[in-house]
Amino acid sequence: MLPPQLLAELDAFLLELNRASADVILPLFRAEHGLENKSAKGDYDPVTAADKGGEAAIRRLIAERYPTHGVIGEEMGEDRPDAEFVWVLDPVDGTRAFVAGLPVWTTLIGLRFQGEPVLGSIGQPFLGEVFVGNVYGGHAGGSRLVTAAGERPLKVRKGVGLNDAIIATTDAEACFNGAELGAWRMVRAAARLARMGCDAYAYAMVAAGTIDLVLEAGLKSWDVEAAIPVIAGAGGLVTDWRGSPIGRHGGQMAIAGDRAVLDEALTSLRRAAK
Repeated sequence: MLPPQLLAELDAFLLELNRASADVILPLFRAEHGLENKSAKGDYDPVTAADKGGEAAIRRLIAERYPTHGVIGEEMGEDRPDAEFVWVLDPVDGTRAFVAGLPVWTTLIGLRFQGEPVLGSIGQPFLGEVFVGNVYGGHAGGSRLVTAAGERPLKVRKGVGLNDAIIATTDAEACFNGAELGAWRMVRAAARLARMGCDAYAYAMVAAGTIDLVLEAGLKSWDVEAAIPVIAGAGGLVTDWRGSPIGRHGGQMAIAGDRAVLDEALTSLRRAAK
């Protein structure tokens, strides 16, 4: 069991982690950021001093406060990944947006308890926003937007069919294979409006009720886990392209505010599902 008082304590700590990472990352945004290409395949996979410094700051706080907790991070690998509590980190999701000076990159921090995502945040410190949510035992505990002005609850948009939907993906041409790209194009043709290049900030907008559906592929655990509690807490859904729970290992992902728009999209997505 995860006692409510412990969940509240971890929720407060999650906000502390967001502040600590922001202190490192923000001074490097729209500044010299020590850009490197970490890909060994000849393509472009950028990493900056902000990615590395932000994750190091988060890891230091976790080690000080909860030394028995595990950590999985995009930049620094795994530490006790089978622990009862495991933090899953992507300090700068959307490094390309960060490098381009666009404020749609985010800091993703998720927490597993006994193997299941229970707490997560999508932070955009340049805009002063942290989207927080929790779900435990299959029951959503609610999501909220935290800013300097206070907090407000988050709620997805309901009652929207695909023809009226606003949809998003990060980069269809770069991130989808042939079959996936064909499926995306079919969904896009049916939707009212499509936006690209927002990375995980688009997930937060589903929770906020301004985007109805986000489709992604090739994701890792640190790209996914922080979003699951935020979306679930706001009343939305996170599935794979077959409509099943995505789990903690990433892959193809659909984030939807309403079951109806997801079901319409799945008609096309299942053809490219892995």
